Amino acid sequence: MADLLLQKRGTTPVLSVGQNWVTKFVKRRPLLSSRFSKRYNYERAKCEDPKIITEWFNLVQKTILQFGIDPDDVYNFDETGFAMGLTATAKVIIRSEYYGRRPVLQPGNREWVTVVECTNASGWALPPCMIFKGKVFIESWFNGLPEDWRFEVSPNGWTSDEISLRWLEKLFIPTTSSRTKGVYRLLILDGHGSHLTPRFDEI
Repeated sequence: MADLLLQKRGTTPVLSVGQNWVTKFVKRRPLLSSRFSKRYNYERAKCEDPKIITEWFNLVQKTILQFGIDPDDVYNFDETGFAMGLTATAKVIIRSEYYGRRPVLQPGNREWVTVVECTNASGWALPPCMIFKGKVFIESWFNGLPEDWRFEVSPNGWTSDEISLRWLEKLFIPTTSSRTKGVYRLLILDGHGSHLTPRFDEI
């Protein structure tokens, strides 16, 4: 692109940019700087379009007004995953003559755990549902934890169609039924495949 711009400007003789031209270009301009990039999900980026966001909020507002849904009856749920045994960056005290960042040993376990969280618009949260990697559910693993927490197992520690259905039937509906203020509850969710099953929609 830089070479094409030079050609359009009629540079004589026609020059081509060098290997390090970007670095030199940035250094010459105080308003520019370089940073490391980070991965960003394409579907998430699409949802930053103001037109899409506005349309979505308008739909939510219309639905709430149409059915007279109380803020206490508006819920959102989602899943988040994390690797077991992955130690976060920590501040450590070391001898002053050492330089650089000190390494922290990481445990070998890298099993994936998923947690399903759900809150309502007034800030009240349902008990969590935790999904561990495993084939069978062993109750002794969870001794001493709150009685209303829900635990599931799956081959990879991820959610599934069946787990989502059980969460809806055995956690969400029973827990929120006694708290419902109006006629309807609104459950807002994303487009994850386990939420898009006919049975989930029907319930």
